Amino acid sequence: MENQTRSSTIDIVVAEKSPLVQTGMEQLFAADDRFTLLATAADGERFMEAVDRLCFDIGVIGWDLPYLDGRGVLGGLRGREGAPRIVVYTGNAAPDVPRQVMQLGGAGFCSKSEPPHRLLETVLAVAEGRMIFPFMDIGKPGGDPFSSLTAREHELLAALSLGRTNAQIAGDLDISLNTVKFHLKNLFGKIAVKNRVQAVACYLKSHPHSMP
Repeated sequence: MENQTRSSTIDIVVAEKSPLVQTGMEQLFAADDRFTLLATAADGERFMEAVDRLCFDIGVIGWDLPYLDGRGVLGGLRGREGAPRIVVYTGNAAPDVPRQVMQLGGAGFCSKSEPPHRLLETVLAVAEGRMIFPFMDIGKPGGDPFSSLTAREHELLAALSLGRTNAQIAGDLDISLNTVKFHLKNLFGKIAVKNRVQAVACYLKSHPHSMP
């Protein structure tokens, strides 16, 4: 990225829901002068705000983040000019997670079960333009799309069913209008619909007793 031409270090932003793990990552990157940690976030929404505010090379994010998960972050960054490359660092052991990260445009995957130096190696390799993933069957199909929705996305579905506008949803959930749009884009993509009417109809058809 352009940022690397201005700096001798790799600029990073971390998104991690666990305060303990976040502190450990801060110490890990601070102890290595090849990296500059610009900011940390506790959830995917705050990470996307950092993308809007900062210019950085690599984002190291969790997969099961609150509000906007790893899938949502990757979906929000797709096609975005100047977006950072993303490494997903997670303890989620589901075998299809690396495949999803790759398909959504992520650049690397590292399990929390690996030793800490493996994360550093992954970030370095991704900063050099490489793709770092474990062996996987990329042709393996996914399951029920509604099972992959986050709690926040379920909240949005409920709001859509009540006819709430984007602005009203933003006020209800105390998030920005842009964040609502990110969520809706990702939500529609996950369940393969084009708009809110189709989203509500699809969900009601599949889960007739789930909506308020």
